[in-house]
Amino acid sequence: MCVLLHNRIRYHLFRPINKMAHCQKNMMLGDSVPVIDGFFLYHVSPKFRSRMGNSPRTNVVFLCDHTRCYCGNCFYLQKHGQKDKLLGVALALMLGGAIGNFIDRIFRQEVVDFAHFVFGDYHYPIFNIADSSLCVGVILLFIQMLLDGKKNKESTT
Repeated sequence: MCVLLHNRIRYHLFRPINKMAHCQKNMMLGDSVPVIDGFFLYHVSPKFRSRMGNSPRTNVVFLCDHTRCYCGNCFYLQKHGQKDKLLGVALALMLGGAIGNFIDRIFRQEVVDFAHFVFGDYHYPIFNIADSSLCVGVILLFIQMLLDGKKNKESTT
């Protein structure tokens, strides 16, 4: 478990440096660079929309939400993550994604997305690594919940 947490911390220390280097030195918001022609673009795009609008107080609300989720996730990871490896990986991925977006909100006052995939005429919504980490973590958590439900059902019958 310590290795997972160490990797998450190391990943999120270097991620902002990489993102800032690209955003500040090479690219302006809205710029795109093809990585794989016709399939993957490195596109710098801030997240303009949120469920609460874009008032100056919105960032404070998000930071408070991130802090609450971070604390709850750390507690749950410490309490249950070592007993169940899949749950530990899911929580570590979710924690890493939350930390990544939290760092963006503190230092940039916004979350910047950069991964843009194109499938023919369909443009998949632009996202960042933290979003991916959160999504994979939630999917793994859902799988863990299904497995736990199946175990509980078998033990009661």
